[in-house]
Amino acid sequence: MRLLLISNSTMAGEPYLEYPKNNIKTFLGEKSIKALFIPYAGVTLSFDEYELKVKARFNEIGHDIESIHHFKDPVEAVENAEAIVVGGGNSFVLAKMLQENNIIEAIREKVQFGAPYIGWSAGSNMACPTIKTTNDMPIVEPQSFNVLNLIPFQINPHFLDAHPDGHGGETREDRINEFIEANKEMYVAGLREGCMFIVEDDNLTHVGERSCRIFKYKTEPFELTSNDNFDVLL
Repeated sequence: MRLLLISNSTMAGEPYLEYPKNNIKTFLGEKSIKALFIPYAGVTLSFDEYELKVKARFNEIGHDIESIHHFKDPVEAVENAEAIVVGGGNSFVLAKMLQENNIIEAIREKVQFGAPYIGWSAGSNMACPTIKTTNDMPIVEPQSFNVLNLIPFQINPHFLDAHPDGHGGETREDRINEFIEANKEMYVAGLREGCMFIVEDDNLTHVGERSCRIFKYKTEPFELTSNDNFDVLL
């Protein structure tokens, strides 16, 4: 099983998918691949617009994508895919459409049998057991919070330490502490922007200059860097 789980698509001041493009290229390999793209999370742009945006970047690194919305049978499209790419946006919308198109099990099976999976932001959330650690508003109601369950821990993408001046609400860490209080068995990885996880079978590595903050019930949150062993999450 091979996964590339990216915190965010774009760093401030950079073009779309600029910082992870070479990681994507290396992950997919030298042979040109035409991946199946799933644009369902893109609420404020059309699927065609989202496809063109991602396609341009993948073409730049010698690969290609085709969006699932062009196929009459989404399940068959997944079954025939060389690789699966799931874009960011709203995790609740994404989960709902994956469920309505009956492709949760098809994607899980395809990836477990070796098809590369790439996701960023909401696409990374989909690889977790649930979407309960997303940052997104529940603008629609999916059938369930359960998603692909390709990894045994939760990711909080775009993880922030900041508590802005004048803001009286909870921090990101406060929210994650609420989650682990209610889900005591689960680890949560606060994946900071500019960072990503690579899963190669039973090996998990972290890539990025920023550290990753790890949360677990009854455990003081701690930091791991790309030089550390992340096996605790597996």
